[in-house]
Amino acid sequence: MKLSVNLLALFGFTLSAFSFSASSSDNFNWRGFIAQGVIQAQNSNYIDDEGDVTLKLTEIGLNGSYTLDSNFRVAGQVVYLNGGNRYPEGFRVDYLFLDWRAISTLDWQVNVHLGRVKNYHWLYSSTRDVPHTRPTIILPQSIYFDAFRDVALGVDGVALVANTSNTLGDWEFNWSYGSSPISQEQTKNLIAEIATGDIEQKFVHQGNFVWHNQAVKFSVGLLDSKFKYNSGENDAFFDGDAQVQRFMLQGTYETQNWQLAMELFRERSIYSNLVYLGFNNDSHGEGGYIQGRYNVNKDISLTARLDIFDLDRKDRSGEARSALSGGIVPAYFGYQDQFTLGTSWTFSENWQVQAEFHRVKGTGRLAPVFMPNTIQNDHKYWNIWGVQLAHWF
Repeated sequence: MKLSVNLLALFGFTLSAFSFSASSSDNFNWRGFIAQGVIQAQNSNYIDDEGDVTLKLTEIGLNGSYTLDSNFRVAGQVVYLNGGNRYPEGFRVDYLFLDWRAISTLDWQVNVHLGRVKNYHWLYSSTRDVPHTRPTIILPQSIYFDAFRDVALGVDGVALVANTSNTLGDWEFNWSYGSSPISQEQTKNLIAEIATGDIEQKFVHQGNFVWHNQAVKFSVGLLDSKFKYNSGENDAFFDGDAQVQRFMLQGTYETQNWQLAMELFRERSIYSNLVYLGFNNDSHGEGGYIQGRYNVNKDISLTARLDIFDLDRKDRSGEARSALSGGIVPAYFGYQDQFTLGTSWTFSENWQVQAEFHRVKGTGRLAPVFMPNTIQNDHKYWNIWGVQLAHWF
């Protein structure tokens, strides 16, 4: 988006902050948020192709729910996003589903969601779409890969959320099944800029168990998903298939002023055909992060995080992948390690500013994924910094 349009969005942010307030009634309530920031990702195409300082850090959203009766409600959210190359710019429906309270007793609470349902399986998956609920502007890319944001946020399908408690603690089970539409722009982000076809997600099947007891929370989860690539006219790629299987571990520990969080995963990726008929690639990637947050007081928090990702656990240095390309793809495209320092300040009611710096080694989580952009991403080490002002109502 051009600079003038971003300035218009910034003006709209200021105007809207003083013109709107949340509304609610017995059956209907709605909330909203507007956030605008400035960001730079030097020596990479993570935000824009030039690596310049930019205002491509705009998030505007409205969400609401309508209660039909004691057992049914409808919930949804629409957003406008401009994150540069991180994901396609524009409006989208993040979620829109029917929530059915199937069981509600002293021991069990079970809800079934139908429609465009949210991902409840990762620590920040259900809140990453709202700026002031995230620990940082940019989430750890090993888990929350920005180029895959719209696909990973939820599915068109069904989800089940079950909660119970006993003497050992609180227990939660999340399950979902469905698929997400993938635009051609997203296809180019995932495959290559020269791809003319489209990716279809056949299904994604996820489940996780959560145990929570006072300060400690622990979760284990599984994911299985299949994709199909339908080649386009004069395409450099062939019709192909892909399957992704992921195993995840998550944990948090909280005290009055401290929070420690971690998420770890191992992911199997299987590609068939796509590059040429008979092509087959089967690899296991690994990654995860550990994060610490300290509340200086009720308004100010500090965050530090180490995030690590290896595209292939048998080739952590990326040297084998580089050799396979004849040296065209540098070895640092086989991994991406990121250290983050950030702070947030809630300086007034419903107003927050976040600032952060990222030191990055490697480019394994930059788009396009399958055929990397080696021209614009020609640095092994690179930096990101950003500041974002958010208001919610």
